Amino acid sequence: MLKPQANSMRELVNLDGLYAFKVDVHRSGHTEEWFKRPLRSDLEMAVPASYNDIFADQAIRDHVGYVWYQREVRVPRGWAGERIHIRLDSATHEGMVYVNDQLVAQHVGGYMPFSADITDLVEAGRSFHLTIAVNNELTRATIPPGKIVVTEDGRRQQAYLHDFYNYAGLHRSVWLYSTPATAVEDITVVTGYDGETGTVDYVAVVRGEGRVRASLRDADGVEVATAEGASGTLSIPGVVLWQPGAAYLYELTVEVLDDGGTLRDEYSLPVGVRTVEVKGKQFLINGEPFYFTGFGMHEDHSSIGKGHSNAHMVNDFQLLAWTGANSFRTSHYPYAEEVLEYADRHGIVVINETPAVGLHLGFGAVFGGIAEKTYVDGGIDGNTAASHRQSISEIVARDKNHPSVVIWSIANEPNASEEGAREYFQPLAELARELDPTRPVGYVNVMFDTPDKELIGDLFDVIMLNRYYGWYLNNGDLQSAEQALKKELLAWETKYGKPMIMTEYGADTMPGLHSLYAQPWSEEYQAGFLDMYHRVFDRVDAMVGEQVWNFADFQTSNGIMRVDGNKKGVFTRDRRPKTAAFALRSRWSILNNRKPKA
Repeated sequence: MLKPQANSMRELVNLDGLYAFKVDVHRSGHTEEWFKRPLRSDLEMAVPASYNDIFADQAIRDHVGYVWYQREVRVPRGWAGERIHIRLDSATHEGMVYVNDQLVAQHVGGYMPFSADITDLVEAGRSFHLTIAVNNELTRATIPPGKIVVTEDGRRQQAYLHDFYNYAGLHRSVWLYSTPATAVEDITVVTGYDGETGTVDYVAVVRGEGRVRASLRDADGVEVATAEGASGTLSIPGVVLWQPGAAYLYELTVEVLDDGGTLRDEYSLPVGVRTVEVKGKQFLINGEPFYFTGFGMHEDHSSIGKGHSNAHMVNDFQLLAWTGANSFRTSHYPYAEEVLEYADRHGIVVINETPAVGLHLGFGAVFGGIAEKTYVDGGIDGNTAASHRQSISEIVARDKNHPSVVIWSIANEPNASEEGAREYFQPLAELARELDPTRPVGYVNVMFDTPDKELIGDLFDVIMLNRYYGWYLNNGDLQSAEQALKKELLAWETKYGKPMIMTEYGADTMPGLHSLYAQPWSEEYQAGFLDMYHRVFDRVDAMVGEQVWNFADFQTSNGIMRVDGNKKGVFTRDRRPKTAAFALRSRWSILNNRKPKA
């Protein structure tokens, strides 16, 4: 799944900006065929952004169902004879794309790109009518799952079990792009090294006929290797490895030439040469033990919600560097491709996660509802599994070539102790390994599923845990929390002997609330809470990482457990540091200069 790019054979036009916008209040947009005429609305909406917080109208914020975007698009006149495509980097959670009055693409799943070849429907030099319908509904068959509740007065409400706000809209860019008739459609790379010689195994998928040639250039633009054919191996003498904190990228270019040697298409891809391996209790990058420091994060900012912003992205990465973090998890969905590209360039390590959050119907009781069985018909069943397989397939297809990505996390906090869990997850773990045998596969375990209860840990390469001793359990009693945490971690180590990462641990904290005592919600309690966890981590041999929950405060649905969102961030939602941020900076600066456990 190649991202569109501009080069000597391809062009692209960014379609971000203001669109006419209409909320489908009566669910009539499709039957009334809004895509056939200009939207009758005074509203405009920015792309990319979530629409929920933009308007001063709670009905729009709480809307369940479709919204519609529309604009005119002109095809560059120089594109005559080229294949012309429309691409959405995401539409949350379902997108339907119309060119003039024709449906050209439909995709369910809110965090992945999709595209359509529209060559036969448009003309170079002329404009066309682009309409996009976006649906935010979640059902038990979607990833993430949810359900629609209808109130007594007929209002539709979206229920879901993930603890972040269900922002919706066109969160990422929209593109118009061209390709030649003969084109490179996909590239897969696998890297390795032996001594000082690096290898890049590549496989290219080409549409049409032609001779395929591959070349590799170093960071200075010097060609270091070439190969012929749609697949092959490029050898790099004196290879410079991609390292955490010290990124080095080569550039792989795949060309297609006709019989006379004329170039028909080309595509260039950054490549970082590195290996990833789990060995005993260790997580190895380039054969060296690696210890994860960092955060679970969210695509979440004031006003734009989950909308991607390069300025916000750079600021977040700068704050990661300031704390000394070397990694993060894309909790709980794949992030914008620009985020992974930045991580590639700057040597940040990524645990890449599918949108499979909320696969635990027992959570209903935690949030004041009724606990349900999870793995039953009408619950997390075969329909959900089909969507889950699609999510795994798409994330691997999109992100397989990023050196920053070192683990596939296929779910966050599913029910892993109920009958049916193993039958559900074993095929998914096998699918992830089949699609990419080069990276470890894991899932993130919920605090209910202790080692004496969980049923699926042996299916995965790493043990990733979310634990809240001292917050949801032993609240305000860090001494008891410390003993309970140490006991459980040692039990995991004994049971599996695999590397373990604490992917969530944190305490809600109100910025500016201070206390001389161990008072929950105070900044001092948050810092003391994290310090207690770190003492325990340092005593457990199998611990290979700590990722605090959360990087920054973020918005959630309304509820008595949340006051204007989740406050577990070490930064506020507008990125002001709490006391804990300075404590982490101090600890991680020491860890960064200390060799990980051997």
